[in-house]
Order: sequence, then structure tokens, then C-alpha cells
Amino acid sequence: MAKQTSFFRSISRLYPHMKPIIPRLFMGLMSALLASLVALTIPQVLRVLINDSLEPGGATDAVWVAAVVILLLGIAEAGLVALRRFFVINPATTVETRMRVSLYGHLQDLTVSFHDRWGSGQLLSRAMTDLNFLRRWMAFGAIMLVVTTLTVVIGVVVMFSMSWQLALIFLAAAVPIMIYAFRFRTRFSKVTRLSQDQAGDLATTVEESVHGIRVLKAFGRSREALENFNEQAEELRKTEIAKAKHLATFSLVVTLLPELALGAGLVVGVMLAANRELSIGSLVAFFATAAVIASPVEFCGMLLAMALTAKTAVDRHYEVMDSVNTITSPAEPTRPAGLKGALSFNQATFAFEDALDKPILKDVSLDIRPGETMALVGITGSGKSALLQLVPRLYEVTDGSITIDGVDLRDFSVEELREVVAVAFEDTTLFSNSVRDNVLLGARERTEVALEEALDVAQAHFAFSLPQGLDTLIGEEGLSLSGGQRQRIALARAIAAKPRVLVLDDPLSALDVNTEVLVERRLREVLADTTTLIVAHRPSTVALADRVALLQEGRITAVGTHAELLARSQHYRYVIASLETEPRDLDSELLDSELSHLDGQTEEVSR
Repeated sequence: MAKQTSFFRSISRLYPHMKPIIPRLFMGLMSALLASLVALTIPQVLRVLINDSLEPGGATDAVWVAAVVILLLGIAEAGLVALRRFFVINPATTVETRMRVSLYGHLQDLTVSFHDRWGSGQLLSRAMTDLNFLRRWMAFGAIMLVVTTLTVVIGVVVMFSMSWQLALIFLAAAVPIMIYAFRFRTRFSKVTRLSQDQAGDLATTVEESVHGIRVLKAFGRSREALENFNEQAEELRKTEIAKAKHLATFSLVVTLLPELALGAGLVVGVMLAANRELSIGSLVAFFATAAVIASPVEFCGMLLAMALTAKTAVDRHYEVMDSVNTITSPAEPTRPAGLKGALSFNQATFAFEDALDKPILKDVSLDIRPGETMALVGITGSGKSALLQLVPRLYEVTDGSITIDGVDLRDFSVEELREVVAVAFEDTTLFSNSVRDNVLLGARERTEVALEEALDVAQAHFAFSLPQGLDTLIGEEGLSLSGGQRQRIALARAIAAKPRVLVLDDPLSALDVNTEVLVERRLREVLADTTTLIVAHRPSTVALADRVALLQEGRITAVGTHAELLARSQHYRYVIASLETEPRDLDSELLDSELSHLDGQTEEVSR
């Protein structure tokens, strides 16, 4: 549950971001305040006009002078309002952009375990909706809340100067408003937080549905997805209605009570004027002033709601920004001279943060020689993928250590370690960009030679025949490509990085065995000096490795060649027997079909 903080403590956290633009905000505040003071001046012009110029025998020129003065005051008020916008809009959008970039950068630094816990929609709503609202509050809500308060205070002082009796009646309406405002603040804060969290959950649902649209359609679950979304949307609607009801009730109170006070004041004011205790001009000016400050009083409900929503947005923003990145570079990073790529696991233990008493990997010890290809096999759930993700420090070992050439991974800088180690995952992630940009994502040499070599090694020649060749945009997450095509692009990305250590989490699972053999052969040629650790789910992959490590219930129980382990390990024989049969990628099947068709045509021609 989110930690509750006071309004001023939450808002004060914006100070470092707002500090550079405070002069502009102050000028915007002064412009808005001057506009309100100009509006309060107009009733005083009316008072002078009525008392001095509308008496029998008064000068008619004074009427025209008063009209011109009021016109000029109106123009000045409009100009000051425009000036306020000029001062605050640009700096407020600058702060919004900087906070958004800062949030995105922090999300890039945070650990994978953080992203495992957070829904993407929640992060998206914080990066977009919350920061957009904070910008509007800085540029408008905060300034107008201060101006509205000062306008009401100054207006009440002016009203007291004209008639303390009428001012007391008007002021009496403020007491129940203040009492109700306290209750409103507590209730509205809770429902606002609930609304913003539900909006984040709804965004997560939309994103998951869009990404999984093929699965939903394939299994005919579009209707169920719609029903689930409808339930979430309905919950959000109910929360928004609750917000609207709270705000409507508060607006009713802050509008009705001042109006009732003005009604009572009108009766008293007429009686005072009849008894010559109040001039007609002062009576008119009093109610004109009351009309000027009535609008800010009615407006305060919306401004208070904006302030409370801004407070919630700040809290949600710093829930992410306060998250600590536990995988960092040391103060003085180390890199061995002449890096060879010897990878060693030294009694490495790993458990997730929320389950430290249930380690996934226990005292793993494994040495992989420079340039060696080591296959990692085990039944589902034995911890293979978790072990691989420890190498680039996507997760941190709970105990023990992992070294490259004898240097603990924690002694490398994170940036350099991830240049030394390249990864290709089974669950391929591509970006909505061109083939070229996806392949060269982690490459230090972004050259055509490196690009073409990586595609050749990964047997991704299909990329050259795409509509725009290597500049073809492959769509969100590369879903316009087949599974085998995506895997080959991802493998090419890892190869283009030219790492010393290559970690492959069964990246060839969607390829047919012939393509896999070609890929493995080319990998051996191009990456002969690269240490490779590969999770294998197929016998063909295992057979191509120099050695095999057997992972059983989070422990390495056997290491040797494929033949050696078959001879001496019963569990290894069981794992090999249970490995899945070779899957065939759709695009490879189509290619084989076309080749068979061409062979048939050739035979007919030869006959």
C-alpha cells in the first residue's frame, strides 16, 4: 500500500524540478494577481461614479471618464491574463519533458526484478497521464489557487472597508465551507488515487490485449477479453462518478452558501442604505466586489481537486523514482587485460527478492573455457534461464560469485560487462524499427560489413528480400515476421555485438534442424574465440556443443561431453529423451515446398 504523506511534503518534492523556472512562475503569478486586483478596482470606480457623479446636478463628463477607465481596466485585465499564460506555459512544458525523460532513464536503470513486479500500463500512466497533469497544475492550478486565495482575502478586506456588517454576513458563510473542505480533501484524495491506479491497470490490460491479439483470436477468447476489459472499465467509471459526486457536492456548498449570504446581505444592505448608514455607491460597490470574488470562491472546488490530484500524481511518480537500482557499477571498475572470456560460476546461489528462502539455483559451480560452447540442459523449471540471466547481471547472485577471467562480474562496470556479454533470448523481443536498427542495436561497429556478416551467420538472408530490404520496418515487436525470422534477427543482433561471452537461451527453437545446423556451423567459424553458453531443448543442439552441463533442481549435477553423460547419467538420458522433437518454422517449410516444386518442374523439363 502506498505511504500516505501530507500535501505540502508531497508537493515540495517538485522543488528541484521547479527551481529553474521559479522566476517565470513568479512573474506568471504576479500577472494573474494583478489581473485580479484590476478586477477588484472596477467596483470602486462604480462607487465613485454613483456617489459623486450620479447625484442631481452632477457632471456628465464623469460618466464618460468612468466608462473609459472601466474599459481600460478591462483591457488591462485581459492583457495580464494573456501575459500569465506567456510566462508559465513554456517553462511548465520544459519541466514536464525533463521529468518524463528522467523517469524513462530511471526505468532503464532499474533491475529486471522491478519490471517483473510492475505492470507496463502503470508505468505508462505515470510517464504520460500523471506528468501531463502535473504540467497543467504547475502552469495553471498552483498559480490560480494562490491568486484565488489572495483575491478572496483582499476582496473581503475591501468589503470590510465599505461595510463591516455586510462583510461579516459574507464571512460567516466561509466557516461551514472550511469545515466541509477538510472532509472533502480526505475523501477526494482516496478516490483520486484509486482512479489513477485503476486507469493504470486498464492501460496494462489494453497493452496486453494488443500484444496478445493473435493468441486471443486463435483461441476464440476475444469476447472473454472484452468482458474482462468491460468490468475494469466499469470499475473505473464508478470511481470517476464517485469523484464527480464529491466534487459536485463541494461545488454546491461553495456556491450555495455565498449566494445565501449575498441574499441576506442584500436585505441588510438595503436597510442600512435606507437608514443612511451606507451610501448607494458603497452598496453597489460592495455587491460588485462580492460578484468579483464569488467566481474565485466557486472556482476553489475545482482548484482544490486539481491540487489533490497533483499530490497523488507526485506520489505515484516518486513511487517509481524512489525505487533503488540494486545492480550498479563499482566505484572503481576492473577489467582484466587481454580479455579471453573464461566464464566461471563459483557456488552461485540465486533467489528472487520476495522468495529468498526458496532459491532457484543452489551452489552452482561450472567452468567454461575460453572459446568453448557449453550446452545447458535440464527439465522444465530446473533454473536454466535464471542461470543465463545472471551472466549479464540482469539479476544478481544471492550468494557466491560469477567471474569472467577471474574477475567478479560485480567488479565490472555494468556498461562494459554488457559489451563483453551478449544475449539472445528464446522469447524474442524486437522493436518497431527497421531490420538494420534492430540488428545493430548493441553493435560497437555499426557498419554494413558487420550487419551483413551477422545476418549471414544467423541465416537471416530473408531480410534482403523484404519490401524495403534492411530498412523495412518490422512492426511492433516484429510480429509481422514469423517466429523463426524473429529468432534469426535476434541472434544476428547478439552476433553483431561481437561479444567475448555469448549467452543463448534456446534462440533456435523455432528453426528447423537444417537451418540450425547452418547457424551453428557459421557460429563456430565467426565466433571461434567466443565463449558460448546455450540452453538446449533439442538433441541436435546438444550434439553440437563441446561439452554439456546438466542442471537438476537448481544444481549442476554432471558435466561432460554428450557421449560421456549418456553413458554415466541416468537423469541426463531421461532429459535427452524428453527433449522436444524438432519444430519446423513456417517460412522454412514454405521455402522447402517451393524448392520441391522447382525440382519437380526441372525434372519435367529434363524429360
